[in-house]
Amino acid sequence: MTDSNPRPQCLVCKQDDSAVPLITLTYQAQTLHICPQHLPVLIHDPAKLTGLLPGAENMRPAEHHD
Repeated sequence: MTDSNPRPQCLVCKQDDSAVPLITLTYQAQTLHICPQHLPVLIHDPAKLTGLLPGAENMRPAEHHD
């Protein structure tokens, strides 16, 4: 039997919301989830999400402010 409504998972580590808190985001009309541990990757080095997040290789990291 398959679960028609699987638990949300972090797009990086695949942990579900029973193991870690998840942040919900929308991108390219998709609802995605990321855990707080991997949110900095999305912000500071999104190219590391290539293959996990469509178009990540074209995303620019956040600018650092001093």
